[in-house]
Amino acid sequence: PRRGGGPGGRPRPVRELVLIVLLFAVYKLARLLSSGRVSEAFGNARRVWDIERTLSLPSETGVQHGLLHSEFLVHAVNCYYAYVHFPATAAFLLWIYLRRPSHYRWVRRLVVALTGAGLVVHLAVPLAPPRMLAATGLIDTGAKFGPAVYGPPQTDTLANQYAAMPSLHIGWAAIVALGLIVSTRTRWRWLWLLHPVATVAVVVGTANHYWLDGVVVLAMLSIAAVFLRPPATRTAAAQSVVTPPATLDGPSLERDTGEGSEAGDDTETARV
Repeated sequence: PRRGGGPGGRPRPVRELVLIVLLFAVYKLARLLSSGRVSEAFGNARRVWDIERTLSLPSETGVQHGLLHSEFLVHAVNCYYAYVHFPATAAFLLWIYLRRPSHYRWVRRLVVALTGAGLVVHLAVPLAPPRMLAATGLIDTGAKFGPAVYGPPQTDTLANQYAAMPSLHIGWAAIVALGLIVSTRTRWRWLWLLHPVATVAVVVGTANHYWLDGVVVLAMLSIAAVFLRPPATRTAAAQSVVTPPATLDGPSLERDTGEGSEAGDDTETARV
């Protein structure tokens, strides 16, 4: 594909870097706008916890207690949470930009749409994570076993710790898996689904997210994927509408019919 030319061309890298910087600036602004709503975030956390119990969802404490049987395992899960989320997403975007430019724009739109919608929900519904809610009985595994990702919420200038819903950890992991499944053809590509599955277990086990945080983000991603279909799907759908079936070719039918009649007359003459 030509670089920057046509729908299948690779976008210019400078423009993509500018877009990333703008998204990061919007995220920082959203964090500043959500500060000072701590009581609301804890109130929403108690409501989410009660809704999960009403829906009879499995308790997050069961996942965490399973991890706490092994200090090595809980440390490995903390490392996954700390070191896999952003690097894996960045590596995936770089790979698809270089190797699958025809799919890159579609993936970028998914990331922007999901992240933008997630930030709106973060502002509308501030939510304290379960590790902060005493009623859950969960502990902050990162702070106790390391490595710790977050510091005290009052002094954290990088992350908005009251933005548990929706879980962009799960959402971005699902985009990585979806993008690799759609843009590749190897029969092993379905194994990429293990990344979002592992991410769900990690964010719940470390008490950084509720089950509903993952349910909401996957529902949002599903809606975005319906409207932002991959390029191959759009092309196939367009061809099925624009290209008429070969059997409806009027001139060809008339020509075949005419030739068939002449051939039939010749056959009758030969028999006589």
